[in-house]
Amino acid sequence: MSDRPPFSPRAWLSPGLLGLHVLGIVAVVFCVLMGLWQMGVYDSRQHDEQADKREVPRVALTDLWTPDTPFTRVLNHRPVTIDGSFAPADDQIWVTPKEQDGREGAWLVAPLQVDGGDTMLVVRGWSASTDTFPPVPAGRVSIDAVLEPGEPAEAAAGAFDPADRTIGAVRLPTLINEMPYDLYSGFAVSTDASSAGGLDLVPPPQPGDVSWTVGLRNLAYALQWWVFGMFAAFMWWRMCTETIEASRAKVA
Repeated sequence: MSDRPPFSPRAWLSPGLLGLHVLGIVAVVFCVLMGLWQMGVYDSRQHDEQADKREVPRVALTDLWTPDTPFTRVLNHRPVTIDGSFAPADDQIWVTPKEQDGREGAWLVAPLQVDGGDTMLVVRGWSASTDTFPPVPAGRVSIDAVLEPGEPAEAAAGAFDPADRTIGAVRLPTLINEMPYDLYSGFAVSTDASSAGGLDLVPPPQPGDVSWTVGLRNLAYALQWWVFGMFAAFMWWRMCTETIEASRAKVA
């Protein structure tokens, strides 16, 4: 059997321990509040970073991206205006299969020769049929689009069929070797109905979630304050129990 005396509420509420109780409560509450404050800062950093990714102005492509430069993080999901002229309709490509609104179909990708630049592959729209290429807009055009990196390689997705002019994904390394153009190292998803040729527009991907590491220092501070709070609670309990035991030893 244990020699520890039973719990006594009177001993824990003795006048000599009231100061320790107040100090313990203040320390724990302070640490909890500081942790919540740092967590709020972390949430604000996450929100601001997400807003920065989504709320970006539309700019001319040639003001943002020069030919022969790689696709960088700054360009990802960036809305732009592209000025130029479409290559002949027979140079278009079907990217299949592509599902939209629960239906199987294909993207129609057309080379757009950019004014003062290389050639940008533009997703004009989505079609349930790949029988014939719709005609391209004649003359100089100005379209609104969203920039995207080349799609990742998948099984059987990188092969290009020159007879049907189909490919399984917008694979820039493959298409650079198959098309007689100097291609940008990314492509664009058109949001301009006037260039879609009657096809359904393809919704451009939304910016991905912000990494949890944005504001990581504030998250670490929040956890640190809560650890301090647990340590303060432990020290309060330790000091109280030692004081009670010392008082009982004197009485004994």
